[in-house]
Amino acid sequence: MSRIFRVAMREYLENVKTKGFWIGILLFPVMIWVMMEVPQFLEEKGIPTRHVVIVSKDAEAGKLARQRLTLLNRQKILFSLQQHIAEATEPMRQEMLEEQEIDAAELLDRLEVGLEQMNQGSAEINPFNPKQLIDIGDLVPEEYLLNDGQWLAMRNLMLSQLPKDTAEFVEPDARFMEVSLLPGLTDQATDEEIEEALRPYLRAEKLYPANGRNVDLFALVLIPENVLIEKKPIRFWSSNLADTDLLDAITGALTDKVRQMEYDDRGISPSDVAEISQLSVRSNNFNPNKQVGEEKVGIRDKIRQYAPIGFVYLLWIAIFTVAQMLLNNTIEEKSNRIIEVLLSSVTTNELLLGKVFGVAAVGVTMQLAWIGSLIGIMRLKAGPGAEWVFDLMAAVVSPELLIGFVFYFITGYLFYAFLFAGIGSICNTIKEAQNFMGPMMLILMVPLGTMMFIPNDPNGTIATVMSWVPPWTPFIMMNRMAANPPMTEIVATAIMLVISVLVVFWLSAKIFRIGVLRTGQPPKLMELLGWLKSSRP
Repeated sequence: MSRIFRVAMREYLENVKTKGFWIGILLFPVMIWVMMEVPQFLEEKGIPTRHVVIVSKDAEAGKLARQRLTLLNRQKILFSLQQHIAEATEPMRQEMLEEQEIDAAELLDRLEVGLEQMNQGSAEINPFNPKQLIDIGDLVPEEYLLNDGQWLAMRNLMLSQLPKDTAEFVEPDARFMEVSLLPGLTDQATDEEIEEALRPYLRAEKLYPANGRNVDLFALVLIPENVLIEKKPIRFWSSNLADTDLLDAITGALTDKVRQMEYDDRGISPSDVAEISQLSVRSNNFNPNKQVGEEKVGIRDKIRQYAPIGFVYLLWIAIFTVAQMLLNNTIEEKSNRIIEVLLSSVTTNELLLGKVFGVAAVGVTMQLAWIGSLIGIMRLKAGPGAEWVFDLMAAVVSPELLIGFVFYFITGYLFYAFLFAGIGSICNTIKEAQNFMGPMMLILMVPLGTMMFIPNDPNGTIATVMSWVPPWTPFIMMNRMAANPPMTEIVATAIMLVISVLVVFWLSAKIFRIGVLRTGQPPKLMELLGWLKSSRP
């Protein structure tokens, strides 16, 4: 055992000294930080103001289109303002949470009550919710459509409630800005004349003159006459097919107006339509597997149902990392004849176990570093209040689930680690190893591809059958644990998996004993079978 430990320690130290190990350690937090910061930066700074030409031969439709453009701009400002207020009031919120001593279970209960209240909510319109204004358009009563003075008053009122030492709020650039037609063109020009004149600017072949400077032209909107009565299609020109927010907003506004006119013709109140559209039939879900009196399914149960997916990802990443390390280390030491020196002091089985355990320690170190960096980033972004996330996970993931996850994680890792060690022993170059890794990766992709399906039918035929396939058992059973599979299946698959690990170790040890000292071409299939039939373990 001491020699296995020494081999494992050597393997561990050799790997943690490499540049690749430290690059992997440092790259993960950088990627997490970039994934958190870049989308917000792009939302606020990355997308420039879109310049738009709106030509409407219907006065009322043109007014609605421009009104919707204003609402889109205000939506962006209000979102930025809400973030500014949240950052400024974060310390006060944290103090309130600490004073109230709210634990994760109570937080989940409050969240559940809040969701029920939302489901029971009425059709009242909130004039300060820009998302709602965008969604319901002209169904908003006229007094809720703020003019410029009212908008500024509301904005200043919100800012006045902040602490005095709060940083000044910097209003983001407008999301969309209307620009005038080119000199020489008027609203009376035909659609074809306008389109032909603006086509080079829409293609970005020329910069569009606007307000004394040249800008990129994002879109041209042509609204025909009597569009609300005859329901003619508007003509929208833009080379950017991905950003459809402006088009959706304008068509939504005109659609809402057309519907309102139809309601008026039929004597239907738009407010009644809005109120009726909010009505719904709710349900209470119950789980027969839970104890009497606790059968009702809550948000805690729904989160727990999908919690195993994270552990499946973690196992998959660990196996992938181990595969690369074991293959690279074994092939490198074999080609440099270091293996021969090691085998002069230890047996092949001790060397195999030491390499597997040493690389396992490297993988655990890397994952602990990743988890630690993730916690650090969350604390940095959210402050001490980020602790509630871990309290939440503790409330969701029960001890029974953790025991199952730990068992299947260890056995799944050992199953593939011994397998990859055996493959590495018969290869002399990375290129040769890739030929064997191809089929192995296909096997590993199957549980990854079914990962989202299993929680939907955790005790179905597909999940049950896949649970009895040893290469997939750790992933599938780990994914099924939250659904309380039959205890007989848990015990039986656990025993089968332990036996499978022992069998894989026994077979890998036979291959490792001969292959690690072999040079030249990798063995053929029949030669491998001959090695497995040899009497020595």
